[in-house]
Amino acid sequence: ENAEDAFRWSLTLISKILVRTILEGSTIVMKAINTNQEKALKKAISVSPRGKRAMELLNITVGTQSISPLYWSIESGSLNTAKAMIEDLLTIRADRDNYYYGCDDLFGRHPEVIQRLSADAAALLPPLLDGLIWRSRVAVNGQRRVNYYVKHLIQDAEGGFNQA
Repeated sequence: ENAEDAFRWSLTLISKILVRTILEGSTIVMKAINTNQEKALKKAISVSPRGKRAMELLNITVGTQSISPLYWSIESGSLNTAKAMIEDLLTIRADRDNYYYGCDDLFGRHPEVIQRLSADAAALLPPLLDGLIWRSRVAVNGQRRVNYYVKHLIQDAEGGFNQA
C-alpha cells in the first residue's frame, strides 16, 4: 500500500509539472510551430512590437528552462515555420527612431546557426544567406547599392576568426 501511494504521488507530481510546462510554454509562436504553417506564424508574430519580435522567435523561458523556438521548429521538422522565422528575423524594419534587424540577435543567441542548419536543415541556408544581403530599390546608371551583413560569418563574439 505504501508503494502504491508513493507511485500515485510521483505520477501526480510529474503530471502537474508537465501541465505547467505545457501551459507556460504554449505561446502563440509555439502553437504556430506545431501546425507548421507559415501563415499562422506570421499572424502570431505580427502582434509583437518591433523591439521584442526577434527575442520571441529566439527565446522562450519556461520555468528555469530556456528554449529556442527556431531550433524547436528545426528539431520537430517544422521547416516551413523555421523558414518564416529566419525571413522575419532578417527583415529590416524601421520606425521614427530606430531600425530593427534581427541579425545580431540571431547570431548572438545562436552563434553556431550556420553549422546547425548545414547539419539539420540545409534547405534553410539559402533564406538565411539571402537575408544577410540588403539591396537598394534604386538603380543609378544600371548599378544598385548592396550591403552584405557578413560580420558574424567572419568573426566570432570575441573578435577572432569564426570557425564557420
